[in-house]
Parts: sequence; C-alpha cells; structure tokens
Amino acid sequence: MPDPISLVPLPRSVTWSSGSWRTDDPWGGLSVGVSEELPRTEYALSITPQGAHLTAGSEAALADGRNTFAQIVSDAAGEIPCVTISDAPRYAWRGLHLDVARHFFAIADLETMIDAMALHRLNVLHLHLTDDQGWRIEIKGYPRLTEIGAWRDRTVIGIYRPEGEHEFDDERHGGSYTQDELRGLVEYAQRRGILIVPEVDLPGHMQAAVASYPELGSDPSRQVGVREVWGISDHVLGVSDEAFAFVRDVLTQVADIFPGPYVHIGGDECPRTEWEQSPAARARMNEWGLTRVSEIQGRFTDFAADVLREQGKRIIGWDEVLESHLPDDTIVMNWRRDEGVEESTSRGFPTVVATERFLYFDHAQAKGHEEPIAIPGGITTLEDVFTGRLVPKKLTEEQEALILGIQGQLWTEYIPDAASLQYMALPRLCALAERAWGSPEQSWAEFRERLAAHLPRLEALGIGFRPLD
Repeated sequence: MPDPISLVPLPRSVTWSSGSWRTDDPWGGLSVGVSEELPRTEYALSITPQGAHLTAGSEAALADGRNTFAQIVSDAAGEIPCVTISDAPRYAWRGLHLDVARHFFAIADLETMIDAMALHRLNVLHLHLTDDQGWRIEIKGYPRLTEIGAWRDRTVIGIYRPEGEHEFDDERHGGSYTQDELRGLVEYAQRRGILIVPEVDLPGHMQAAVASYPELGSDPSRQVGVREVWGISDHVLGVSDEAFAFVRDVLTQVADIFPGPYVHIGGDECPRTEWEQSPAARARMNEWGLTRVSEIQGRFTDFAADVLREQGKRIIGWDEVLESHLPDDTIVMNWRRDEGVEESTSRGFPTVVATERFLYFDHAQAKGHEEPIAIPGGITTLEDVFTGRLVPKKLTEEQEALILGIQGQLWTEYIPDAASLQYMALPRLCALAERAWGSPEQSWAEFRERLAAHLPRLEALGIGFRPLD
C-alpha cells in the first residue's frame, strides 16, 4: 500500500483501505459533482474497487480534488490504491508571483509553471507584466508599447551595482504577448483551478512605457530608452491628462483580458525626483489641493481604483501604497518587512503575505560558487521557507481573519531562462504549498522525507528542480 506521506501538500484527513482500483482510463472513471452540503473550499475524494468519486463545495475545490487525484494517478502503475481523502485549505490565496518583464518567458514556459502550481494546489498566478526593463502585454491603440517598450538593446552582465561600472551582453532581449495569447493562458490556468492576477506596475517602474511614448513622462521633450540595468528608475508617469488617459486605457483592456476579480497596480518603489522637479506636477498639486509631492502617488492609486471598480475589479498594491491615501477596498501585498502585515491588517486591509525574508525565491538557496548568480541580499533556503514565521504572533483574531493567504515571489533579474526559473522555484514551491494549504503540523525532517519521495514525480513530468542537499 502506498505511504500517504508521499502526498504533497499533506491532506488533513486520509483513510486507506484494502484493495485497489484498476482502469486503463483513470480520468474516464472519475465521477465528479458539486455539493452544497460541503463547505465551499472542501473536497472529498473516494477511491474504491468500484471506481473513483469526487465531491466538492465549489468549482474551485473541485479543481483541488482533481489535482489530488491526478497526483495519485501519476504514482500508480495501472493500479490505484483505495483511499478516502477529505481536505480543505487554510488560505484562500495560495500564490506564486512570476516576473516576465525583466526576462521574457514563452507561453509554453508559463504553462509548465502553471502545471507545477496545479500539482501542488497553488491557485493564484500573479503575473508581473510591465516594468522598466520591458513591457509585455499588447494594448490596443498603443502599438509602440510592444514595438519599442518590449525590447532592450542589451542587458547588464553579473550583479548590478548602482554606483559601479558594468559590462553588457549587447544582445537584444524582449518579447510580448498578444491579448489572444493571454486569454488562452487564462483558459489554460482556469482548467487547472488557477486564477491569473495581472500586474501593471504604476506610477513607478514605467520607463519602458515612457521610452515608447515620451508624452507619458514628466518631460515629453526627453527621450529615454528601455532600461538596460536592474534597480529602480527615476522615470515615472507624469501628471498630464495623457498619462491618466493611458492608465485608463491600459487598465480597462487588462480587466477585459483577465476575468478574475483583481488587478495588481504595483505602487512600489516610486521615486518622486521627476515630480519634485516638474512645474507641471506643482501646478497639478495646486489644482488637486495637495501639499506634498508624495500625495501624487495616492492620486494615481485612487484613479486606478476607480477605473477598475467600473470594471467590477478590486486593486491590489505592494505595501508602499499604505504610505499615501488608499481606497477602502484595496488589498495589500506585504513584501518589505514582517511588521507590515500587522500594519495593513490593523488598518482593516485584506493582506497577502509575500514577505521578502522567507518568500522571495530569487534569493540564493545556499552558499557556494556552484549556485547560480542570484540577487544580492541574503539566502533563503528550503528549510527557511518551511519553518520561517510568516505571520506575526501578536495579531488579533480580527487581523488574522484579514490574511487572505501567502505567496512566493520569482523576480527574474537573475533568472534568464525556463531552466533557471524551475531551478529557483522548486523545491521551495513545495514548501510554500505546505504552508499555504495549512497541512497538519510536522517536523522539518518529516517534510524532507516526503519531499525526497515527491521529487521523482517532478522529474517524470519534465519539471526541473534544485536537488536536495
């Protein structure tokens, strides 16, 4: 009889019985149904010698149950063990962020990551589509966004140091997705129970857009290129009517492509240098009745929220949005510090825990020259992801209820291709899945034992990973 510890994430309730079920078409023998008698997030899977039956409280829970069944089938050699599983996740948001702006990834590469997420019952793909180094989404009426903004002429080699001299590879890099390609990706993810949340980062991280349309910046007479180094650009959206019309057009089209209830508007790392030096910005501040330059970002946040609310969407922002006026229905994604979770929930904002300390998978996984180049700033090991404290102890029950879930981040400055992406994601993604699902308490040694049994499954599916130490 198979050992239940091989299942990832670990279900809350597993009962094994004698016997097995054999069929040449396992999926054809699975009966499914949605039942109002079950909680919306729960599913019940029963495999007996007579067949397999899956019942769930919603379509989303049904997808989780199908993924569990697929996992069992993938381990079977014709015979499938008899088992009853009753399961439900702790968190509604079990996410993975993927930055396609710094390095472009083909649709097939994204589909592979979606398959890996589905296997581990992660259910939100946060797709970072725009940044200083590349604009990846087709927007009708703005062709230069993908003709110019999607391409940079060269890329910095090695670790980026803001004050240092750098070498460049002199290779043109870029690419973009058509709206139809993204709609196809949405459908692919939906069939696997995964919601795609798009991100258009604004009003900062906009150099690729300003390079495409200088009139969107603070100085329309100044031509800049798509950023070729990492770090934070001073080139942000200006305060002109054209800039706000651009935001409306982009968000309206993004909302149409992605049918989910959320759109991420970034809001992080927005320098105020250009606004401070701009006569137009000072004039706008007088017009709007603002007294601090920092309040301009709040104006963009309010505007984006209004546009998306018209489309039936809610905004999500990185935790910097807490520093300016914030609409009441905003969802905050905490990344900078552990205490940020306490701040956002104490102010009544639903929060996704994405804190850099344990959930940034662009960090190196171990010390040593054999590891690929990674962003400076520390090491996040597999054990860190599994054992690190993600939620502050001192939250009240009301604050804990505002935590939607947790999310791992794959920023791709130092992740140039699909093989590198999978190496950096896995097996840390497995530990993330355990935490996000809320599997029963177990030791690090127990998890590592189960993980060792699980990794051959990834290999069989053609999904790469970093071998265990």
